[in-house]
Amino acid sequence: MTETFGAELRRLRIMKGISQRRFAKQVPTSQATLSRWEAALKMPEERVAARMDELLDAGGELLSLWSPIDLHPLDGDQRSRVDYSIRNPEKIDQRAIDAFADSLAAQRRLDDVLGPLPLLAVSRAQADMVKYVLKQVEGPHRRALAGIASEHVQFAGWLFAEARHDGRAMQLLTEAESLADEAESGELAAQAANFKGYIARQQDNPRAMVRGFLAAYHTPGAHVSQKIGDAIQAAQGYARIEERDAALRLLDTADGMIDDSGREAPPATAYWLSPTFHRLNSGLAHLALGDHSVAVDHLRTGLDNLPPDQQAAEWTIEYREGLRQADALN
Repeated sequence: MTETFGAELRRLRIMKGISQRRFAKQVPTSQATLSRWEAALKMPEERVAARMDELLDAGGELLSLWSPIDLHPLDGDQRSRVDYSIRNPEKIDQRAIDAFADSLAAQRRLDDVLGPLPLLAVSRAQADMVKYVLKQVEGPHRRALAGIASEHVQFAGWLFAEARHDGRAMQLLTEAESLADEAESGELAAQAANFKGYIARQQDNPRAMVRGFLAAYHTPGAHVSQKIGDAIQAAQGYARIEERDAALRLLDTADGMIDDSGREAPPATAYWLSPTFHRLNSGLAHLALGDHSVAVDHLRTGLDNLPPDQQAAEWTIEYREGLRQADALN
């Protein structure tokens, strides 16, 4: 079975040999609404999902993929623009591209609250949809859309990394880097490389951590806030292989960039790169260096000052565990 409600709905309808127009009349709904359901742009009401499951003789399998969560909180105009762009990619405009970006921004915030599992299937479907549109777009809007495609693919890669499907995550992040290069965005390419470093950290592979985070650090066009985070996290990798001097040099490098980072906000695609977030990673680096009291200070201060919607995010678990270890060793 396919993994999203919309993809399974479309597959079952086609297997039954029913056109979109005819099936929409049976539901009943408009063909445009049915198209949005199949493209994972909108989720129907549960009773409507049950009705379609019955019409397609799905035996509850379609209904099992239904979710009450609205993962695409776009207004009517935005939804219409996205739907029109899918049908007519050669006529895409900037407002439609902005709608793709707004949908992704909402999903990023949901990840902080819900964790990766409820978002995996829809995120991948969205990434595939944007890539489908990109393949058919030429002209002045292609570069901007390539950037949006890179963001979507990168976010899907991040979710798979959070869920510890590391192989799939690495594939998606490599694809995101290629799309970022087409978009000529160093910020997007650097973020994808950073997430590869994150995967290495989850795999307890400090040498791969150093390679991944330094690749992100040296990516042309990376934002200063990204470079600070990359330097700190590469320092943790060096500390874990007992190259203390290299780790300390990178921490000094990061400290030297702090003032520059305060003069401009981090990129929207890496909104979490605040001084608070950097303190969390600095805490892990100092823990690896054996500076336990410094680690406790950074980790506790960082966790206490996270925004409310990030306090219970799944990605905070490793920092809370780091604080527990540093406290025990202090």
